[in-house]
Amino acid sequence: MMIHEITEKVGAHKKRKRVGRGVGSGHGKTAGRGHKGAGSRSGFSGSVRASREGGQMPLFRRFPKRGFSNAKFRTEYAVVNIKALDARFDDGAEVNPDMLVKVGLISDTRKPVKILAEGDTSKKLAVTAARFSAAAKEKIEKAGGTVTVIE
Repeated sequence: MMIHEITEKVGAHKKRKRVGRGVGSGHGKTAGRGHKGAGSRSGFSGSVRASREGGQMPLFRRFPKRGFSNAKFRTEYAVVNIKALDARFDDGAEVNPDMLVKVGLISDTRKPVKILAEGDTSKKLAVTAARFSAAAKEKIEKAGGTVTVIE
């Protein structure tokens, strides 16, 4: 064993700080928590949110609330392009949300599927989805495929 092999491991394993073990340890009495205040109380780390600002008015409440947000009501779609369908499905294939999950184009069937027109296809695909862009519908039908809208 050489000296450089010993020193490279120094600091790799830090000893745990054992608090509340008497004044001689340097971490006795208040156990490193200081005097009074929320930080000295039990349960402090679990009960105080990251956004807590003491007695100050929180940032979120300081800003005026105006306007309308559609976030609660909008429909989020799982988006699939025609070029992805062309790459993963054979001619004459049945394309529906379950098949899209099976080939890995969408993660699950909870979101409705929307087909967009990026790319081209020459395959006759029978595509079933919640929405289609006008250009995507045109491209699929031009290639001899069919489009079915799920409601």
